[in-house]
Amino acid sequence: MKLRHPLLIRLMAFLAAPLLRSWVGTVTYRFSPECRWVHPESEHVTGRFIYAIWHEALLVPAGVKSPRPVVALISRHADGELIAQVCRWFGVRAVRGSSRRGGAAALRELIEEHARSHILVTPDGPRGPRRCVQPGAVYLASCTGLPIVPVGVGFSRAWRAPSWDRLALPWPGSTVYVVVHPPVSVPGPLNREGLTPYCQQLQQAMDQATLRAERWAQTGRLPAWGECIAAQHSSPVSPAQAA
Repeated sequence: MKLRHPLLIRLMAFLAAPLLRSWVGTVTYRFSPECRWVHPESEHVTGRFIYAIWHEALLVPAGVKSPRPVVALISRHADGELIAQVCRWFGVRAVRGSSRRGGAAALRELIEEHARSHILVTPDGPRGPRRCVQPGAVYLASCTGLPIVPVGVGFSRAWRAPSWDRLALPWPGSTVYVVVHPPVSVPGPLNREGLTPYCQQLQQAMDQATLRAERWAQTGRLPAWGECIAAQHSSPVSPAQAA
C-alpha cells in the first residue's frame, strides 16, 4: 500500500529522517583518493558539480555533509514525495520531475540553481532499467555547463529491497566504499543525437566506478582503474549491470 495523503507522507518523513540519521551515523564511509578533488565536504572543491549516483545508492548521500547547497532531482511519483520530504530533513532541497512527469519545469529550476548549488541526480531513475544511463543527466550537463562526477558505491553488508533498483540500505556498523570517476564534461547545447556519445561515456564511467567500489568492498583492496577497464572489456555484459 502506497502513501498518498500529504500529511501522512510528511509524518512518515518526520519519523524516518532521525531514524535514518542515527542509522547512517553507525556506518563508516571510505572514499577513494580521487574524491578529495570533488568531495562536497572537501576544502579543495571550489566549483560546482552534477553528482551522478545509481538509484539503488540514493540513501548514501545522507551521510555526507556539504557546505554548499545541494539540490536533488526527485521524481513526482508517490514514493518520490516521501524521498523528497526526507531529503529536506537532511538539508537537501528536492526539485520534482522526471522524463515522464514535470521534466521541463524541473530542468528550468535546476538551470536556475546551478550557479549556487551542487546537483544530485540518479541517471537510471526513477524507474530504470537498473544501472542504465538515461539522457536526462547528460542533457542537464549540456544546459548548465557543469561537469558530471560519476559516483560508484560498494557495500560491505547491505539489505536490498525487492524493487527494480534493488535499493541498498547498509547494515549498522558496516562500511560504504565510495569511488569517483574523473568528471565527464559535456558541451552544449546538444540535440538528442548529440547526447548519445556522452551517454555512452557516462555509462562506461559509472560502470567502472561501481565495479571498482564493489571490488574494494569485497576484497578490502582498492583496485587500479586499469583492472576495472580490463574486466569490462573481457565481459560482454558490464560487471556493474550484472551485479
